[in-house]
Amino acid sequence: MICKKSVKNRIGIVLAGMSLVAVTACTSIPDHSAPGYASTPPAAMTPPPNASGAIYQSGYDLVLFEDLRARRIGDVLRVILVEQTDAEQSSKTEIDKENSNSMANPTLFGKQRTFGSNSFGLDVDSAHEFEGEGESNQSNKLSGSIAVTVANVLPNGNLVVQGEKWIQINQGNEFIRLKGIVRPVDVSSANTVLSTQIADAKISYGGTGALNEANVVGWLARFFMSPLWPF
Repeated sequence: MICKKSVKNRIGIVLAGMSLVAVTACTSIPDHSAPGYASTPPAAMTPPPNASGAIYQSGYDLVLFEDLRARRIGDVLRVILVEQTDAEQSSKTEIDKENSNSMANPTLFGKQRTFGSNSFGLDVDSAHEFEGEGESNQSNKLSGSIAVTVANVLPNGNLVVQGEKWIQINQGNEFIRLKGIVRPVDVSSANTVLSTQIADAKISYGGTGALNEANVVGWLARFFMSPLWPF
């Protein structure tokens, strides 16, 4: 007869495992609205003051020599993604160590002493050898474009830009997020800038949905591949 207490323990273990799987699955899905990449609206415009009778009226000026480049908070800037990285690393290590120690049979009262047919002499030889080799290759490429907004203007005139773009394809979503600092001189007359010209750039590309979840390693497999696994 099966004890009711053991059955409850088994049910509790199963429920705990299911809860762990659910929590792990939820944490693998990124947030759809990251506050660090939200668009920044422009500052509210103050109404112009009343006319004072002078020729120049503040708030009614017309700029004739200003282009459409982003320069104020809330302005939109288009970033051309031209990221490409290639990395290759290889290492090889060889270690050899040999030790040899010997001790002659001791002589006592002019005669070498023995223990039966064995002497007290000692010869010790040891050899250690280690050889390791590793190689790593990585290549990444990201192309396209994304429109971002100016979140802040630094005292030196540089622009802090941020933004994200979401695309829904079939049963999944793909997103591109970008954040960094742009020099106004690097902005072209078409109001574009290359991603390689952005300082402190943080660019992320990912997705959600069935296809993305199929490429995620399960929590049990991640445990066996983690440093916590001792074998």
